[in-house]
Amino acid sequence: MDRTAKEAHVWGIFQEISHGYDRANTRISLGLHWRWKRMMTSRLIKYLPAGSEVLDVCCGTGDIALEIAGKRQDVQVTGLDFSTAMLEEAERRRKGLQNVDFLQGNALELPVRDGRFEAACVSFGLRNTADYGQAVRELKRAVRPGGVVYCLDSFVPEGRLVRPFYRLYFRRIMPRLGGGRDHAASYRWLYDSTEQFLRCEELEALFRTEGLEEVRSERRMFGACAMVWGRVPVERTASGK
Repeated sequence: MDRTAKEAHVWGIFQEISHGYDRANTRISLGLHWRWKRMMTSRLIKYLPAGSEVLDVCCGTGDIALEIAGKRQDVQVTGLDFSTAMLEEAERRRKGLQNVDFLQGNALELPVRDGRFEAACVSFGLRNTADYGQAVRELKRAVRPGGVVYCLDSFVPEGRLVRPFYRLYFRRIMPRLGGGRDHAASYRWLYDSTEQFLRCEELEALFRTEGLEEVRSERRMFGACAMVWGRVPVERTASGK
């Protein structure tokens, strides 16, 4: 599937499933997705200096952006997604928070200036982009030197004994549990996109290839969920200082 076709396909899916998306995620992850997302937000929140800006790409219904904005009202958060239906859900959930804005845009062509943000993150969204490398480059471009890029996503589990049970659940049970009879096909795409996605170590390698430093990862649920992060390099002088 080429870039244009994949973007159109994914856009249509998220336009369709925006209503009830969070409840579906809670069902299909048995509530664990909140714990996994807080693994990332807690790290971000501790790292951010007062007055900084944060970018949440593929923000969906805004749960990550709103979590950060609610716990750190001394920072400004921008949530970006290309699905207008998802952004409408995010706006409904704002509940008066003034330090968060939502912006429509493409993860492969972020409508933001270079180095604007202290940190950028993408949660369960990178695998749905049409060009993983371009998405990482754009995240890096948006973050100032010395800032951090985070990615939280789904992966095929590492253990051979776990994989058959994982595939049985996500191929056969998850689409019905998440989407019911009407939207099962849309949720089956979420399984397909994970199968087609990079492995965790490959994503770490991509971060390094795109010039991020100090790349690390933290894995959960036998590797079915992992967070990868890296730092945007600081330019060094000719003397190395």
